[in-house]
Amino acid sequence: MLVRLLYVSQPVGPITTTMTTLILEKSDANNKKENITGVLCQGSGLWMQVLEGERSKVNLLYSKIMADRNHHNVQLLSMEEIAQRRFGQWSMALVYLSKDDPMVQMAHPEFDPYTASAKDAFFILEELIKTGCPILNTPS
Repeated sequence: MLVRLLYVSQPVGPITTTMTTLILEKSDANNKKENITGVLCQGSGLWMQVLEGERSKVNLLYSKIMADRNHHNVQLLSMEEIAQRRFGQWSMALVYLSKDDPMVQMAHPEFDPYTASAKDAFFILEELIKTGCPILNTPS
């Protein structure tokens, strides 16, 4: 059974290029092995991530994320059964949002993923994918 999980968290300390590179490298290797796909949005002191794959594998990965000392305030926004993957082309994609990104500055300055509905958070995530700069991906 395929599922899609959406969560938000805050990094412990500043998000550096080195940290992001390590996350992507680790995600690429592990996710390909476990057939997990997804996207990570990073910016404004938040991580918002979608994971897609077999339920047991996604649950296990999310458990590891919750226990990871690089994350705090981890909150599950949604988990749903899906017929097909939305982000199947990426073992993990990164959408980096600069503080100058128009989506962050003007379109939704009031957006708070911790209080938004899962539907609204997923909508915003899809908008961020369209406007985020740049998107770095590792094809699965």
